[in-house]
This record gives sequence, structure tokens and C-alpha cells, in this order.
Amino acid sequence: MANFINVILPIPLERLFTYSITEEEAKLLQTGMRVAVPFGKSKIYTGIVYSIHQTPPQAYEAKEIHELLDDYPIVTQVQLKHWEWIASYYMCSLGEVVRSALPGAFLLESETLVLRNREFEMDENELQDDEFLVFEALQHQSILKVNEVAAIVERKNVLPILQRLLEKKVILLKEEVYEQYKPKLVRYVKLGSPYTSDEKLEELLNELTRAPKQSQVVLTLFQLQGRTKKPIKVSELEKSSNSSKAVIKSLVDKQILEEYYIKTDRVSYDGNSENLDSKDLNEYQKHALTDIKASFAQAKVTLLKGVTSSGKTEVYVKLIEECMEKGLQTLYLLPEIALTTQLISRLQEYFGDKIAIYHSKYNVQERVEVWQNVLQAKSKAQLVIGARSALYLPFSKLGLVIVDEEHESSFKQFDPAPRYHARDAAVVLGNLHEANVLLGSATPSVESYHNAQIGKYGYTEITRRFGNVLMPDMELVDIKEAARKKRMKGHFSERLLLEMEDTLLAGDQIILFQNRRGFAPLLECLTCGHTPQCPNCDVSLTYHQFRNQLRCHYCGHHSALPEVCIACGSPELDTKGFGTEQIETEVSSLFPEAKVGRMDLDTTRGKHGYEKIITAFEQQELDILVGTQMLTKGLDFRNVNLVGVMNADSLLNFPDYRAHERTYQLLTQVSGRAGRTKKRGKVIIQTYNPYHQILKQVTTGDYEGMYAEQLYEREQYKYPPVNRIIKVTFKHKNYTILNEAADWFSGALRTNFGGTVLGPEYPPVARIRNQYLKHILIKVSTVQSLAQTKSNIKRIEKSFNAISLYRSVRVIYNVDHI
Repeated sequence: MANFINVILPIPLERLFTYSITEEEAKLLQTGMRVAVPFGKSKIYTGIVYSIHQTPPQAYEAKEIHELLDDYPIVTQVQLKHWEWIASYYMCSLGEVVRSALPGAFLLESETLVLRNREFEMDENELQDDEFLVFEALQHQSILKVNEVAAIVERKNVLPILQRLLEKKVILLKEEVYEQYKPKLVRYVKLGSPYTSDEKLEELLNELTRAPKQSQVVLTLFQLQGRTKKPIKVSELEKSSNSSKAVIKSLVDKQILEEYYIKTDRVSYDGNSENLDSKDLNEYQKHALTDIKASFAQAKVTLLKGVTSSGKTEVYVKLIEECMEKGLQTLYLLPEIALTTQLISRLQEYFGDKIAIYHSKYNVQERVEVWQNVLQAKSKAQLVIGARSALYLPFSKLGLVIVDEEHESSFKQFDPAPRYHARDAAVVLGNLHEANVLLGSATPSVESYHNAQIGKYGYTEITRRFGNVLMPDMELVDIKEAARKKRMKGHFSERLLLEMEDTLLAGDQIILFQNRRGFAPLLECLTCGHTPQCPNCDVSLTYHQFRNQLRCHYCGHHSALPEVCIACGSPELDTKGFGTEQIETEVSSLFPEAKVGRMDLDTTRGKHGYEKIITAFEQQELDILVGTQMLTKGLDFRNVNLVGVMNADSLLNFPDYRAHERTYQLLTQVSGRAGRTKKRGKVIIQTYNPYHQILKQVTTGDYEGMYAEQLYEREQYKYPPVNRIIKVTFKHKNYTILNEAADWFSGALRTNFGGTVLGPEYPPVARIRNQYLKHILIKVSTVQSLAQTKSNIKRIEKSFNAISLYRSVRVIYNVDHI
């Protein structure tokens, strides 16, 4: 009887594809293995085996698979269940989840190879110059890759040339699948087997008397081998013997030395072999730990609300220790890669090499290694620390999930699909594994706190800072009044400058927070008022002084800074507003003696970008650190005594129902960086509106007051946590078609859901990368079935796609939009 497999392909189509397999393959294959399969006319994709069965497809003839890629499943059954939940809840395809979840190296790509057609004799004179170059290259080389053809003809677009050669039957094209992951092999060396005894070694050294350098290498190797039982690296031998690669190579060629390779992990831990004992908890931490365990006993997700610097990490460490003693794995999720760099060094003191790290700054090779270590439940992956993508790893013995700084919006993926929220997906992952889930934050999200209040989540709090250090002293400075009285120096009030001088004199450090990167958000002509706009998006270009250029923060478009206005030719150009770059420049001129650093997206692009800046600040190589919201997220600096918020109003006046909640969280978190050890810290918040309710709540630490106000407002206007929200975005390059399509869709939604549909409406930035955007917001009450609502929306989308004019309009769903 014929055998078939259903395969998940990493493409945005909401269905599985069926392929035929032989009897032998059916015995070898298991759910979760990878197979290379043909798709379309010539493409080859990597698919994940979803099921093995004997039912042929109805609509098409099943193709045979191309090849088997694994000996064992690399995706577990629980993972597939979790991915199906993500696809269903966040309204995307399972293929999109697979593409997002698997490290790129697992998704083999097919590459087009160019071969010479040997069955056809060709008259060379009929070929054009560029065609002849390819033909000549194929005389010397049997196969060429497309990028090699591009190098030969010195053109980027080589498809027209290949097309002409195909028509003339000079070449053949073939799809070749290649594996992207290559294990890291380190080169080691040892003495050749004939020379291991003392007598033979003496003979050898006598022979090498005329070659002192070679003799030195052999002696050094003998000494190193006597000193350590570990294998000797070629690089180590080269360094110890002060010789060159050529000398070692000549000894290998003479078979005096033998070289061999050992597969090595790219990410390894270099530290003390002795791990420290975790710290003793104070009474508040012990009380919280008892509450958490009691809540875990009832199988409840638990929320830990601990003020900044209350020692939440030490509570986590105790829970991780218990989890490890049971031989189970722990997943520790953080919102920001910057946080992982600092936390890892702290946790390595306790757990040594049992830690694996997984986030997007690691290359695909490193991510594959972590994946394999987690899959095989190795001891070096008992504690996995990572950003939101670490959720996708193949855990088999998951016992604890910690989501730190759970209020952070960075946990929500915006583009591309799946647009999931890592906190919510982590709760589901914990349930699937029957693992304990702990959410931690000093300023919990309104949703999580609401769940705790209604008894859905367990709850505990730590109200005191570790070591009974006082919460920072907060002060609001009215910069409108200061500007009127001419008491501002640039963007600094007199009050802030005075505090900065005192802090620097005392040898302490300062953090300045401004939530906008670049030098200035606007460049304006003083004659005609023109501001340069991005050609692809509906936004003005931001001036970056460091590169002397204007940049778009949406599509990356950049141009050199104009010397005159492009509208009227006037040379009088001025900047409006300010970003981190301008603050850095001003601080350097106001405090020339101080060492100033900047931490934003521009300065942390490299793999170790965060690490360099954080380490320099920790080791007090910098006195003042200017940064965006990256600075607010749980970083622990011992000597920061002053935090300055340059302009709180830019956060408050944001067109979003969460603006006030976010402002409270951001300002409380950034204030929490001050005075974390002995002295009481100071926070100065500059604002044009010091009487704003949220700013008062921040200065008094009144979280409950903020929560009660926000909850009341959201109940009035039907926003989460009282209602669910689904945002539907339409994208198209034609303005008219987009408008018509969005109106048609919203009309169909209103027929189904009535008044809970808002829009279609243009967002504040209505065009990005030459695509116009329009949003519809659907509010789903808790009494409505969310699943039923989604299937109704999908049904409307089917009718929508049946209209040929609208088929090219892209429809994007964002469930639980934040």
C-alpha cells in the first residue's frame, strides 16, 4: 500500500502538503524530522514531517520527496502543539511559525547551479561577449553557482544572460540543496605515533639539529603534553614555541606531527570551575518565595511584583536551583538582549557552564548548537536565557519558565508573522509541559495585574529594596517656567545641571534618558519652513550628526545633509527637537572633564555592542551614559546616583491607549537605576506639565492609583484587559485600491460585529516603504467566543480575496495588539 507524509513548509500558506514516500522511508521517518521536498516547478524546500499516513491527496498527484535530512526528530511533539497554538491564536499559518522558530541553518535552501549541456554542440561565434565568458568558464569548471556567474560577467542581474544561454541550449540548470550549518572544527596536533617513546624522540631531536625552529616546536609540544592531559591546539603550539604556521605544516608533511580536528561548540563558558552558593534571602524575599511555592502548588501562573532593586533575581536563582536539582530545564525570558549580557555574568557565578544563551545577535551556527543541546537535554543547556525567540527551543524536561520584566512591549513581535506575545506564549508553553510559570516586574502590565486581582494568577510582592536602601528621591522640574525665566542651558535645566555637578564631584555616575535616537528629529528651513521628507514613508528625516546625514527610522533611507534648502535654496537650516546624539554633544561641552557614552540602536549594532558599553559603564570607565529606553530595562549599575529624564512629555503625548501606562512603567524603571546600593539616589524629571496625574503617581510610586485609573478608563472605552483587541492592517502601493478594499472589509465586519469595529483609519505614519497603510480595530468582549470571532474574520477574508481587484491588498492580523 502507498505511503504518504504531510509536511509543514516554511511558507505563508494555511495548509499542509502531501508527498509520497517508499516503504523503507516510512519505517525511517518520524514526526518532527526534516525532509527536502520539491515545490512548484523547480523549488526545493525544507519541510517538517507532520504526520505519516496512507491517504492519497484528492486534488493533486503527490510528488516524491527529494531526500531525508535527519536521523532523529529535531522538533518535538510538544513543540508542534505549541506552534499550532501560536498559529491559531495569532491568526497566521503554521509555515510562518516554522520559519520564525527554526534557526536559518535548519531551513536548507535550494541553489540554482549552472551546468554545460554536453549533448549539444555549439558554434562559439554565435555567442555574445557575456555569454561567451560563461561558456568559457564552463569549459574549465563543470558547475557554476549563480553568484559565480555574476562575478565572471561582472553584473548583478545575470538572469537575462542565463535565459539566452538556455534558449540556445548551451547550459542546463539544476536545483541543488545545501546544508547551511557546519560544525566548528578546531585544529589540534600531537606527536606522530613513531616518536612517542623517549629513545625515538631523542633520535628525532638529533636529526633536527640543523633545523632549530622545527626542533623548538617538537620540544615545546613535548613539554605541553607533559604539563597537561588536554589536547594541544595548533594555535597554542604556534604561540608557545614562537614559530610560524609554515614550520608546523612542514613537520606535519614529514609526519613527525599528526594533526586532527575536534568538533567544538561556538558558544562556551570560560569561568571558575567552582560555582558560588546563592545568596541568603532577606525576610521580604523569603516571604515572596514561600508565596510563589504555595501558588505553584495550586498549578497557578504567579506574578511577582517587586520594587526596582528589591532582589527579584535572587528569588529566581533559588527557584532555578530547585528546578535543576530535579534534573529539569529552566527557561528565563528577558525583553532585551542588553539585559542578557549583564544577567549572564551574574548567573554564571551560580550555575557555571549549565547556561545556554539564545537570541538574534547570535549567528545561525551558534543557534543550531544551542538547539541541539536543548533537544538532547545536555547539562550545558539546563538553564536557557534568551529573548522571545528562546520560546521556540525543543525543551523535553521543562520545569520552570521565568518571564522577567513581563510588562515590556518588546515581548510582542510586530513583523513579520507570527505576531505573538512571548509572555502569553510562555504561559501556554508552561501549561503544555506542566511547568511552573513566574512573571516578574516592578511595574506589571495592567493585564497581568488584573489577572492577579481576579484570582486567575497567584500574586506576591516585595515592597522593600535589598539592604533596605531607600527608593530614589524624585523631583519634577517645570522646563516651561525655566525657559521663561531663561534658566535653561541647551536642554538642561539649572536644577539638573546643579545635581550633575554634585554627583560628578562625589565620584558617582549619571544616566540621562531621552527616548529618541539621532541628533534631531527635524531639519527645518528658516526661510520657507520646508522639512526634508523620506521619499518612501510619510515621515520627516532625522538628522544624525555622527554620520552627517539624514536618516529614515522606518525604512533606513539616508541622504547626505543638504547645505541649502532643496525647496527655496536658502542656506538657513536649523534643527528642531533633540535626540540622544544631541544630548551627548551638549553634555560633552558642559562637562568637558567627564567621560560620556551613548547607548541606543546606532551604538549597539554589533554582536558585542551592548556588552562593550555596559561593561565600560560598570567598570566606571564612563561617568555619564545617555540612552534610549534600552537603559530602563532591569540593568543593575552599582554607582549610579542620579538619573535625569530629559523630556517626559514626549512619552505622555503618544496616540495610544497605553501611553499613560507605558509612561508610568518607563519612568519608574529608569528611576530604578538610581541609588541601588548604599546612598539614596536622585531622579530629576524635566517636563512642561509637572501637574500631570501620571507624573505625580510616578514620583509617589502609586502603582495602585495608576492601575485603578487605567482600568476605569479601559472599562469605559472597551480596551484590554476588559476586552480583547484584534487589529487588521491593510497594505497596498495604490492609495485608491487600499481605501476601497479597507471600506469593503470594514463594512463586512460591521455586518458581523456591529459597533465594536473602529475604522478604517490611517495610522500616524500612513505610508512606509511606498506602501500605504490603513487599520481596523475589532474589540471582542469577554463574553464573545474569540475562536468564533477569528473564524468569522477568516471567512470574510476568503470573500475579500475572491474579488480580483482586492487580491493584491495585503491583510495583516495582529491579535492582542499593543
